Amino acid sequence: MALCTLAGALGVVLARNPVASVLALLGSFFALATIYLLAGFQLLAAAQILVYAGAIMVLFLFVIMLLNLGHAGALPALDREMFSRRRSTLAIAVAAALFIAAAAAITAVERPPEVAEMPEHGLDATASLARSLFGPYALPFEATSLLLLATAVAVVVLAKRNRTPDGGSA
Repeated sequence: MALCTLAGALGVVLARNPVASVLALLGSFFALATIYLLAGFQLLAAAQILVYAGAIMVLFLFVIMLLNLGHAGALPALDREMFSRRRSTLAIAVAAALFIAAAAAITAVERPPEVAEMPEHGLDATASLARSLFGPYALPFEATSLLLLATAVAVVVLAKRNRTPDGGSA
């Protein structure tokens, strides 16, 4: 799974198309979530999928569309290039191989022995994580959300400022 994460990261850097770069980043996020799941951090894996693969990727795609990085004139040629039969077959084969590798890694993990006696408070660390996140770290948590909001507003302002009335960039 670490190799899949690194391959996705390389795909982000080496892709010429920004949408393909975002999709490679999405694959890297899913591989990282699988690593978290294999390490026994189910909450972190779920957060990785929901927050990064969900919200952040939508934000990235929104910015790409807002900045019009995929030019309308180049789309028909790009569609033919991206969705050719050979590339589609290769993409399906790679996706199937990654799915089989993830399934094999998940099933190969040894399960912990049955615990004869459960602790009084259980084994779930979600409550302590919530106390930490919304206790002493509430201010940095909220500051991060404000920083993300300010970034999104700045991108919209910059994208609108550089536009001409005919819809192109100045």
